[in-house]
Parts: sequence; C-alpha cells; structure tokens
Amino acid sequence: MLWITRFSAFFSAAMAVIILSPSLQSFPPAAAIRSSHPDRSLISSFRKSPAYRNSDECLSSAADSNVCNPSLVHVAITLDVVYLRGSIAAVNSILQHSLCPENVFFHFIVSETNLESLVRSTFQELRFKVYYFAPETVRGLISSSVRQALEQPLNYARNYLAELLEDCVNRVIYLDSDLIVVDDIAKLWKTGLGPRIIGAPEYCHANFTKYFTGGFWSEERFSGTFRGRSPCYFNTGVMVIDLKRWRGGGYTRRIEKWMEIQRTERIYELGSLPPFLLVFAGHVAPIPHRWNQHGLGGDNVRGSCRDLHPGPVSLLHWSGSGKPWLRLDSKRPCPLDALWTPYDLYRHSH
Repeated sequence: MLWITRFSAFFSAAMAVIILSPSLQSFPPAAAIRSSHPDRSLISSFRKSPAYRNSDECLSSAADSNVCNPSLVHVAITLDVVYLRGSIAAVNSILQHSLCPENVFFHFIVSETNLESLVRSTFQELRFKVYYFAPETVRGLISSSVRQALEQPLNYARNYLAELLEDCVNRVIYLDSDLIVVDDIAKLWKTGLGPRIIGAPEYCHANFTKYFTGGFWSEERFSGTFRGRSPCYFNTGVMVIDLKRWRGGGYTRRIEKWMEIQRTERIYELGSLPPFLLVFAGHVAPIPHRWNQHGLGGDNVRGSCRDLHPGPVSLLHWSGSGKPWLRLDSKRPCPLDALWTPYDLYRHSH
C-alpha cells in the first residue's frame, strides 16, 4: 500500500536516532494539585518507558535541573483520564526520536486528577512539572460546540500557558494529546518566529469563511477584524509560542474577549479554535506542513479513513473524532493507526 511504501524508508532512518537509557530528573507537582491519591490501577495500566540518554554531541543539561535552564526544550501537553493514553504515547514518541532527550522539559496541564505519580512511574527519570488549571477559569466563557469534547475546560488551557508556566519560560511548544512525533523535537523548537507571537503550519487553501457564521461575516464590527490581514486556517494542536511576547501583548485577554462575544452573538461553532483564528490568523509564522499531518482522526466507521498529505512527515496528528487507541481496541483501525501503535505504553493494548 502507498502509506507503507512512503513510511518504510522514513522509519528505517528514524530508528537510527532511537536512543537508549536516559538520566532525566523529575519535578514535584504544583502545590495546587488537589488529589494526592491517584488511582493505583490506572498507574499499573502503563508499562515503563525505556530510558533515553543524550547523545555525545548534546550540550547536556543534566547537571542543571532548574526549569529556567536556557538549554531546555519546553513542551506543554494536557493530561486527563480520557486522553491519557494518547498523551503518554506522545511523550514516548518525543523522547524516542530526540537526539537530546534529557534536554526536553515537559509541562503537563491538568484539571481534576493527580496524574503526576503515573507520569513518574511510566517515565521514571523524566524532566517535568505538573500545573493545575482550574476549570472555573473558562467555564463561564465556554459556549456550546458541534462536539461535546470541544467544550471541556482543559481544551482551553492552551490560552493560559503564559500565566501557568514560569516567567523564565519564554518559549514553549504546545502539542495536543492525539499525536506522535517521529522527528527530533529540537528542530521544531528552533523554528524562527520573527516578529510573530505563534508559529504553526498554515493551510491557505482551506475555506476560511466556514469557521465563522453568516452573522459574523455580515457584521462589519466582527468581520472587520480581518481587514488588512490575509488569514489562513491553522490547527492549534501544534504551535510554537513566544510566551514573552504573548505576556507583553496581553493575548490571553484578547482571546477571552472573543469568547465573551461568542456567548451572546454566536459567531462560530467550533470550540477553542475560532478565537485563535480571530486573534492570530494572518499573523502566524508559517511552519513546514511536515510538523502537523493532521486530520487522521477521520471516522473509519463512516468510511473516512485518511491518507497522509503529500510530502515528508515529522508529526502525525489524529485530529477529528476518531482516535487510534479506540479504533485499535475495537478491532476497526484505520491503516495509519498502525503507525501510532509502537509508541503506545498501555499494558493491555497488545
């Protein structure tokens, strides 16, 4: 099959950078984590990850465990029970393909359950910190969406990374929980943003108008926000964010203002994406499409398994309603779900 041919050469090369045995350090969870008794059965549901170590050519940061260490690559991912299996696979894939895995620092954002012990048990020497995101922060701002999953408060945590993370963290890669990275994350980290606040793969062939209602486009006070801009669709599941500029420009509040308008005017249907488009579309630093091969979550039950976009691949993203772990467990996988399986650490998945 085409997808097998396309990936055979890639994964042969990728295996060359799989590194064994690390020496990372874990960090205590944020004091705001409410529960101190995670479900032991949940912890035991995941196998231990192999240990990954920096290659000889890395500038090792193992001696400096401070989150402010300038040699670190910062990655933010949300953790919740529903998407936990995907988040664990995403972390495993990042470490496996990193030339310098000891230099990757993970910022895990949680809302309800204390999952720090599970992370520590699965990735025993991982460098990470856990942050509590209060659902009340956005509960009064969230309006109903076309999919209930898009209404979950944690889905909006990406809006608040500048406030949640330490002030010394000036840049972060935000990643969704339904993806795997099959390239060195440091390459994405080094992406130049120029004067922009965020960088993401853009898709300018997409019909941008469909992300907003007819009422939005008919009202100049709303649609006029795009005057002088050339807005393109971008997926917020993979972003490089300049947190220093974000803080300086008050971008969290800018997003919140559009969410407040949505509560009364109903200018879009799609959850957390449109506010980002309203604030940033047309002002995004473009990142190569290889860093977000998205849309792989097409529902195979309806015959909509997706193929890859043309071109090289560094990140595969199962955005959409179909998640690979659910389809694999139901014995109804899409062909590309087999590429997610090697990173799955769930004990009962094989």
